[in-house]
This record gives sequence, structure tokens and C-alpha cells, in this order.
Amino acid sequence: MIFVWSEGFSFLCDLSFMHKCSACYKQFNKKEHLVEHMKVSYHSVHQPKCGICKKHCRSFESLREHSKGWLAKDSCSKIFHELGCGLCMKVFESSIFLSEHKWTCHLIPPTRLGTISLPSMELKTSIPDISNGDIVPKIHEAIAMDCEMVGGGSDGTLNLCGRVCLIDENEDILFHAYVQPQMPVTDYRSDLTGLSEEHLRDAMPLKEVQEKILEILYNGESIGMARVDGGKAKLLVGHSLEHDLDCLNMSYPDHLIRDTAKYHPLMKTNLVSHSLKYLTKMYLGYDIQMGIHDPFEDCVSVMRLYKRMREQDHLKDFIGACHATEFQTNEFECCKMKDLEKLTPDELFEMSRSKYRCWCLDMVHKVPPQLCRVKRLKACEY
Repeated sequence: MIFVWSEGFSFLCDLSFMHKCSACYKQFNKKEHLVEHMKVSYHSVHQPKCGICKKHCRSFESLREHSKGWLAKDSCSKIFHELGCGLCMKVFESSIFLSEHKWTCHLIPPTRLGTISLPSMELKTSIPDISNGDIVPKIHEAIAMDCEMVGGGSDGTLNLCGRVCLIDENEDILFHAYVQPQMPVTDYRSDLTGLSEEHLRDAMPLKEVQEKILEILYNGESIGMARVDGGKAKLLVGHSLEHDLDCLNMSYPDHLIRDTAKYHPLMKTNLVSHSLKYLTKMYLGYDIQMGIHDPFEDCVSVMRLYKRMREQDHLKDFIGACHATEFQTNEFECCKMKDLEKLTPDELFEMSRSKYRCWCLDMVHKVPPQLCRVKRLKACEY
């Protein structure tokens, strides 16, 4: 029993009768309020979690505030200061383990390509032939892409692709080209792009650039098959990819896109995007975009961010690992309120599913759609 003061009046509150969320530790007077909270919070094992008190947070930014911010929890802040990594937010058993970890967690910036006398380049990649017995080592390999845009239109505000770069997971360049836009360039935005009329005079036509990029991304797969289940197509990684695809006048299946600007754990607590420059500094430990923007530097940084998020060690729930085109079912909608109120906070948390698809699931082999539906129906019957 504790004494609580609020808005000019006081009352006694027995915490033993409070209903506590097993994920974020919020407390509610009534069980139905806890149930409603679970319906809209989308807690899951994939949320960033404090390595000390195990509290789940909406994003790594909120986890950072919880562990080392101005309003950090004292007990967690003290331990994190001694044993926590400020980049990946992991907590280690000893300072020795932490020191060893920092050597691999704190990365060095990639070498910039620059713009002086840099030709177009393309690295041909072999497409595995399953019919001949070739083994695909991993489902959906990732390709990072970044474009530098010049200005078109009377005021130079129309974004046109002036340069594009694609790299693989090993940070090797698969394709790089200066791009000749389909309309006149009125602003080369040289202060940011480093481009000039000379760079684009003999540049590759946009139509040819589109064909080469699609050849790399679809990896010999038909567009129809890729849009259904991905097939052998690559995952496209980038930051604010809709702008890159727009300036290239291209589209790509949503379920094959991994955008660091829209990935919930990397966003602000209110789900507003961070810049790639900020994310690179906070999660990789180095600065980018110092002066002229370099597409290779941005590609490497966004690929490293993706791989760092993909390597998060989470429990793999079967719904999260389902077929790419399958929508996650909200199990709470399959049950009546009176039945949900009988469940413990831990059981409610087990039913809860993430609102986004965690990138750690990209390392999980695909589950046949029929099996996903069967498992989902069984979960709803519960």
C-alpha cells in the first residue's frame, strides 16, 4: 500500500492489485485496460529490450533514453555505463567482454569513390542454376542502392538521377554509373553531389541503367514470381528508397524492400525517420556525408545498418517467419474480451505480435504459405 498524490488530491493505491504489462511494465487498474493496451502496443520479442531490466521499448532511441539518457532509470544507467555498448545497446557480463566487443562494433568509414575520372563499372554476378544442382547458400541476399540526384525543371527542384551505385553484402560494387537524365539538368547541385556537366555528358542513358539494375535485383527471376514470393530476387536495402526509385522511374516489390528510414526500431519514438548520417553515427560509430555526398559511402553504411539489425538475436516466432506476402493476424481480434481477461500478463504477451517484420527473420528460411495458414488458425483457436 502506497500513498499517491495527484492534481491536488491524494489516495491510497495497492500495487498488488495493479495489472502490469510483461513487456513495457506499464501498470493498469483494470485487467481490461491491460488487454486494450496489448491490442494497440504490438509488443513482441523483436522489440529493442533493455539488457538489464528486460523492459521492451518502441525503438532503439527510446531504449537509449532508458539506459543512458537524461531520464534514464538509475539502476539500469549505472550498470549500462560500466558494461553496455553505446552503439548496439548490448550489455555484457564483464568489462573485458565489452572491450573485446567494441573492436568489432565500432566500424571505420569506407573509402569514398570520389568523382574525379571515375568511369561506369559493373561486376557481373553468376546466377545459381538450381536445375543443375547448384545450391543457393542463403535465402534473399541483400543489395544496397543509393542515388545522387541533380535538379531539373525551371527552378531545379525536380529530382533527376545523376549517379547510382549498387553493392552486395560484402561491400563489393555490383554496378556504378553516371546517369543521363531524360530531361535537361538545370541544377547539378555540385555542393552536395560533386557532379558537373562534364560527368553527365557521356553518361549512361537512364533506360540502360534501369535494365542493368533490374537484372541485378531480379537475379534471373521473372517479375511475376518475385512479386508473389520473392523467388531468387534480391532484397533491396537503402535509406528513403522511394526517392531513389522515383528518380530512376522504377518500382520494386514492397516485401523485398528494407528501408532504414522506415524500420521501426531505427526511427524516433514517435515513428519519425532519422537521417542516414545520424543513424550511421549512432549505430556504426563514424561520420558520413562530410561535404560532398558519396553514393558508395552511403551504400556501405546502409548495408552495415541492415546487417546489424538483421543479426539481432531474437526468438523466431512462426508468424514473423511466414511467407513474405502473408499478413500477420492480430490474435486478440479472434478472442472475446472475457476470455482475454482470464489470461495472465505473460500469456497476453505471448499472443502479441510485432507491427513490423523484424529483419532478423530474413535469416530464417521461408515457410510454405499453407503451413503458415494452418499454424495461424491453430493460434486463433487457442
